[in-house]
Amino acid sequence: MCIPREKRMLPEKICKTVQQYNREPIPEEDLDKLLEIARDYRDVKNHIYTRYGGISGLSKIYPGYTVQNEMTGSGLRERLNMPSVYFYLAVFDALGDIKSQWTRTKSKLLKLLNQNEGFTSEDKHYIRFLMKVNNAFEAVLNQKPIELTAKLTRQYEGLAEQVDAEKLHRYLCRQVRKYHVKLHTDRADGFSIAERAYRYADHGIYISIKEKRKRVFIPLTDSKQYKCQSYVKLYPAEHKLELKVPVYVAVRSHSDYQNQVGIAVGFYTMLTTDEGRQYGTELGRYQTAFSDWLRWQTGNYNRNRSSNPGRKKYQAKKRRLEEQLHSYINQELNRFLQTEKPQTVYMVKLPRPKAGGANKKINHSMAQWQRGYIRRRLMQKCREQSVELIEVLGKDISRECSSCGAAGKKSEGIFTCPACGYEAEEKTNTARNVKKRGQGDGVLGALKK
Repeated sequence: MCIPREKRMLPEKICKTVQQYNREPIPEEDLDKLLEIARDYRDVKNHIYTRYGGISGLSKIYPGYTVQNEMTGSGLRERLNMPSVYFYLAVFDALGDIKSQWTRTKSKLLKLLNQNEGFTSEDKHYIRFLMKVNNAFEAVLNQKPIELTAKLTRQYEGLAEQVDAEKLHRYLCRQVRKYHVKLHTDRADGFSIAERAYRYADHGIYISIKEKRKRVFIPLTDSKQYKCQSYVKLYPAEHKLELKVPVYVAVRSHSDYQNQVGIAVGFYTMLTTDEGRQYGTELGRYQTAFSDWLRWQTGNYNRNRSSNPGRKKYQAKKRRLEEQLHSYINQELNRFLQTEKPQTVYMVKLPRPKAGGANKKINHSMAQWQRGYIRRRLMQKCREQSVELIEVLGKDISRECSSCGAAGKKSEGIFTCPACGYEAEEKTNTARNVKKRGQGDGVLGALKK
């Protein structure tokens, strides 16, 4: 159901990422100093991954101050001669990665658990409880007694009485050993930077390096200044740098944005509305050209791998093509919001891409479909303009007649209903069904992140 605009609790500000770039090529000497920080940053993260990424580190990574204290006493920072302003950012960056990896592991285990027909509902409930309560999960994996608060202890004992706890503990340990992976990175092309490690001045930015009281100066293409933790992304081959800065911007509210709009997302045409209007009609051409170029480059590289042709020009052109594609997507999304003036946008929950298929060329093209990027950018832009974006159930939505609800037929981009005779462009029919489900009982929920 649609929530009235005046009753919505909208945040005053939201976070978005802005980029800043160097105005001229970075001198080799300065670039080497920045790359040295990036390499140390990588080494610290890999040290954290190795030491705390397994089951023995579970008791220390939440909230992480134990790790911070142990790393302070480890002497690693002194051996690397790394400024503390970078060292501790690397520590907590790695801890965040480890926590995310454990989240992925638990999601995998829950998926397998739901598919396992050999367990009773009580068995599954017990394992879900263990994975939800961090202390219990850590104790089981490390074969320690489970110690919980009085309330959780009563709940745990009630569940344990109904199952063979030892058997389920062994199962959980086996699955974690099988599916949990310790992280490792070879990338040394960037690092986080705190406010006290840089200073804006002279139409550029001064960045602290490993030499005491020394900074390198990078002229920037704009004169904007920020005060927050940012990320420095380095492109050594091009002698370039990109600053990724999270900033908070005010949410805009438009009194004339009153429409309810259903949309269908496509590979060749980015968005089609329930009224039949289309946005991003050149998306397919951009994506096909990009995928064809990637496929040709990959084949050419594999044929000449023995001569070691290198990938610098390839990476540079790939980045340019991606930037062109993303620029076009953002331009068309802005035009969509400005033209449609929506209060609420309904869209289908997009399925995950599936591997396989007979036509490798089509598969390669579909792999470059920017639907994930489109979804993220649409979410961000809707939040910035105080537009509600709602996902709806998508099962058989393109085969259903938006006029009478009967099953129809699709041929050459046209949908035809044999029951009532309704005929419309295929994506338009889908968008109308999206809107109907969004205003009915097919809502999955508003997208907030």
